[in-house]
This record gives sequence, C-alpha cells and structure tokens, in this order.
Amino acid sequence: MSEQAGQPQETLNEEQEEQVVQQGVHNFSAEEEWVKPTDPLLLERLEWFKDQKLGFMMHWGPYSQLGIVESWALSDADADWSRDGIDWDVDSEELKRQYFDLNKTFNPIRFQPELWAELAADNGFKYLLFTTKHHDGFCMWDTHTTDYRITGPDTPFHRHPKADICKHLFEAFREKGMAVAAYFSKADWHSPYYWAPGMERGTTTSRGPSYHPQDYPWLWEQFVKFTHDQIMELLTRYGRIDVLWLDAGWVYEGARGQDIRLGEVVERARQHQPWLLSADRTIGGPYENIITPEQTIPSGPMTVPWESCITLGTSFSFRYEDKYKTGRQLAHILLEVVAKGGNLALNVGPQPDGRLPEGAIRSMKELGVWLKVNGEAVYGTRICAPYFTGRTAFTRKGDTAYGFYLYPNENTPVEPEVFLPYTDPVSAVELIGTDGVLEFTRTAEGIAIRLPEAAAAGSAPIAHAFRLLA
Repeated sequence: MSEQAGQPQETLNEEQEEQVVQQGVHNFSAEEEWVKPTDPLLLERLEWFKDQKLGFMMHWGPYSQLGIVESWALSDADADWSRDGIDWDVDSEELKRQYFDLNKTFNPIRFQPELWAELAADNGFKYLLFTTKHHDGFCMWDTHTTDYRITGPDTPFHRHPKADICKHLFEAFREKGMAVAAYFSKADWHSPYYWAPGMERGTTTSRGPSYHPQDYPWLWEQFVKFTHDQIMELLTRYGRIDVLWLDAGWVYEGARGQDIRLGEVVERARQHQPWLLSADRTIGGPYENIITPEQTIPSGPMTVPWESCITLGTSFSFRYEDKYKTGRQLAHILLEVVAKGGNLALNVGPQPDGRLPEGAIRSMKELGVWLKVNGEAVYGTRICAPYFTGRTAFTRKGDTAYGFYLYPNENTPVEPEVFLPYTDPVSAVELIGTDGVLEFTRTAEGIAIRLPEAAAAGSAPIAHAFRLLA
C-alpha cells in the first residue's frame, strides 16, 4: 500500500480485503448471516433457484489471450500469487500497461453463442452465469459509460455482427429455455473514479480505491453514479435477468466508506425486473439472497439458498493446456453440493478465439450423459439426512427419497450388494434407469440393496442412483 499525504495508509483496508478474499478466492458468508426476503415473489424465485442445481459459469475477457488469471495481476498487493504464471520480463507498471491494452487485440471471431447454449442445455445445465465485467473494468456489453468495452473503437471485435457479446449470449441461452445470471464486479480498476491517476497510490495498486472515499466524496460519488449506470444498463437493455451476481466483496460501506448504495440501485432495477435476485457476495444482509462459496463446498448442509462456483479446469479464466476434471469428478462434486442443499456453478473459461476448449466440452458431455439418466434425483430436490458421507449422497423430492452410491473410479469393484446409511422407513427400492423393484434388507444402520445382475457387471459407473419409496 502506498503512502497518502506522506503518511502510511490505514492498514484496515488491507486487513478487510484479506478477510474477504485469499489469492483471488472468496470466502463465504455464514448461514446465520442470511436475511430472508419479505417479498413473496423473491421467496418464490429463491425456491426456483434451489430447483436448478447446475449453472454454466463463464469467465471471459481480453485476459484470455494470455492464459493468465483474470484481473488480479493488476493488483500489486496480490503480485505474489497472481503473477506466478507471468514469465516475461517487465516491471509492474509495464505489465499493467500491457494488460490494459489487451482490448486492442481481443478479437474472438469464432464466438458462436448458439453452440455454447446448445452444449449447456443438452448436458443438463439450467442457467448461465456470465462475467459482464471483472475487476479490470472491461465491459462485455455495449455500455455507454466507457470506451473500455467489447464494442469500443479500440477493440477489433467491435465490427463483428455479434460484437455485443452479452446481448447475443443472453439471447442464445434464453432461446434454449435457460435463465441468465449477470456477474458484475463492484470494483473497477480501469475507472479513474476508483483507481484515480496520481492520487495517493502513486504506482502501487491494491484491490481497493486509490483514495479514501470519505476524503474525496465528490470523486466517490462519480464512481457510485458510474456503477449505478452500468448496472441499470444491464438490467434495462438486456432482457430478463434472473440474478445480479455481485463480486468484489471488499466494496461495501464498512470498508473505508466504499458505500456504492447497492440497495438503491437493486430496488431501482426491481422496478423493471421485480423477480431479480441479488447475490452481494460475502456481505450478508438483505442483498445477499444467495450465498456463494468459491472453489469449495460447505462442510455440512445449509438450508439457505447457496451456490458453489467451482472450475471445470484449474482456473476460472482460460489457461493453455489446462487439465479438466473428468465427468465422474464433476458428477461427484455436483452430488455433494446438491446433497448439502446447494447449486453448482461450473465454470468454463472460453478460448480467446471464442471457442470452448475441447477438454472442457468432453467432460461436460460425460456429465450430461449421466444426468440424462439420473437427473430425476438431482433437479428440484431438497436435502435429506444423512446428506453426504463421501461414498453416499441423499436427496428428497416430495415423499420420494433418493440415495446415491458413488464409485471413485471405473476400476472400483462393483459388489452385488450396496449399503446406504438411510434409516427412514422404506417400502420399495428402485434403481433409476432400470425397471422393477430391488431386493433389500434393513438393519439398524440402514439398508442393504441387491443390485440387478446387469448393474453389478462391468466397470464401475459414476454412481448408482436409487429411489427409496416410503
């Protein structure tokens, strides 16, 4: 952190920021911090959200050209981890100049939103969660607030017929019957109202603004207006938005006065879209309708609406030669999330040319094949004890409970009998994807189920899913 007026800046800002995010990964609010909305429509929409289970998350922008972590390399305070993949010999200021100039070469001419939407819909995804703007401030829609945008004159893609990426992407996913969640960073490291050139910070950058908002209220007010204008553009010019998903949890009133008056703009947006859910990450209170763990799954079930955002590869942004999770790994992650009451926002980073990586597509299709058979036990369900044990998972829909028996890999022996630690009354057991009822015996600890001969043969499936009928 740089000095202000010859004195060190307050350490409170950095401490607060560290509590919010570590190495780009956010913590998540405790269940008791969740505030139940009073609006019946919002309560109805939260139940809808809990039914969806699987979202298609995408981090995409000019940074994809370099295959580095999105935005974070701009922050000197995060240099120790965010620049570990940067191997060209430039100093900090030159790095920032080169990063902010990436819009001048970003030209994803192979962008085909209809193919993305078709892939997601065919493989079990129910909604899109797209980065309209990350912390670097580059806008993936035709904003009127800045030239630092996908349709800006310096961005070669602005001549493309689908240059307004958010417009065409949102329309393509809606055409497939999928909902839209708009990711929006409350910080903006390109805005002169947030990182104000020449003010206090000198050449050193951190996550927060380069000045104390209480010392420069007129400048901060310009940033608030800028932020409100951008949010209202997205919520009035881009069709139905189901969730406003707000990142940069260090931007809030308690952090050196970074009050963007979020409630004011959300309520304005709800005058146009009264169903709008808000996910103000890590803040708690009335505008964090959805709690959002990142790259992690809560240790136990939560009854409030929540969504884990987890990468299909190793990074939220595109990385060259990335390693992608297998369909089996994805299904097991999804089952743990769903068994604990949450949704999974599975993140894919598109390539700089506008295509999705082949490895990511392959894994998504593997997951989709399994969901086509077993989705009944995933979508529209709620938690059911004993939730998730590592080898077993449970959900419920009405009077029907579902039990999953997970196989770590295809070489895991498939025994003729599997045990589920489920102790509620069961009158019949069925294996999803087959006909007829199965033999089972009850013990004090649960039920032992006899698999059909065909189901016990061959390599291990991702998981067996059973209907447990009361």
